[in-house]
Amino acid sequence: MPTKNITTLFWDVGGVLLSNAWDGIERQRALDRFALDASEFDQRHKSCVAAFEQGELSLSEYLDRTIFYLPRAFTREAFQEYMLSLSQPKREVLAQAQDLAKGGKYLMATLNNESRELNLYRIQKFGLEKTFTLFISSCFVGLRKPDEAIYRLALDVTQKLPEECCFIDDRIPNVNAARQLGMHAIQMIDATQLRQDLDELGVKVA
Repeated sequence: MPTKNITTLFWDVGGVLLSNAWDGIERQRALDRFALDASEFDQRHKSCVAAFEQGELSLSEYLDRTIFYLPRAFTREAFQEYMLSLSQPKREVLAQAQDLAKGGKYLMATLNNESRELNLYRIQKFGLEKTFTLFISSCFVGLRKPDEAIYRLALDVTQKLPEECCFIDDRIPNVNAARQLGMHAIQMIDATQLRQDLDELGVKVA
C-alpha cells in the first residue's frame, strides 16, 4: 500500500487518550456511589447534555439541573471531586501520541465532545497541552461530533485538506462522519491495533 501524505492527526480524547469523562459507565458509577435514582437522572441528563457539551451550560448549572434540584446528603464539592476522579489515562495510547508529537512531523490536535470544566481539568491533569497544538472541543466551538460542521471547522482552522488528515476515535459514527468528508479515519480498539493502522497510513510511531 502506498504511503499516504498525512500531515495532521486529529484525536478523540475520551475513549482514546483517556477514559471517558462523563459517559454512561462513569455516570452509572456516580449514581451508584451517591445512591441516586437512575431513571430520573437520565431524563434530566438527556434534556441538557447537548448544551453541557457545547459549552452553553457550566458544570454548576448542569449539576443544578440533574442532581442538586433537591437537597442531598452529600455536597456539590464531593460529587464534583468524584466526577473528576473517574478520569484515567490510556497510557499506551498517550505514549504513542507523545512520540508522534516529539517527532515534529505532524500537526497534533484533539477533536472531541466534552464539557468545559471536565475538558480543562483533563488537559491540565494529563499534560495534554504538551502534546497537542489545538483543542477543537465541543465546549469551545459549540458543535458536537458526529455533526459534519465540527469536522469542517477542524479543516478550516488547520487549513488542511481532508486527504492529508487522519482522525482517531473509538466510535464508528464519528469515524464514518470523518470518512464522508474524505479524511482518513481509524476506529481505535486498542493501542496495538492503533499502531498498526497508523503504520498502514505511513504514520510511524517510534
